[in-house]
Amino acid sequence: MSNISLEKLRLSDRILTALELAVEQEDAQIGEILHKALDLSMTRNTGGGEFIERRDYPLNIEDTLDKLDALQKKAAKSA
Repeated sequence: MSNISLEKLRLSDRILTALELAVEQEDAQIGEILHKALDLSMTRNTGGGEFIERRDYPLNIEDTLDKLDALQKKAAKSA
């Protein structure tokens, strides 16, 4: 991502970067908040209240969300 100008990044790109960092730092609580923000940023302006997202996430996002899920399960076990 270092080759991409910050002006060309979408909000969802920046949130994904923050989510990846939260997962790397094993912060499940912030990760969940960022996951919700990522969902909102990727689906806004897409067709109203009855809209259902039918596309799959790109693989890098799927990987990050899988890591977040594992982190949340780990946090739940230790709580």
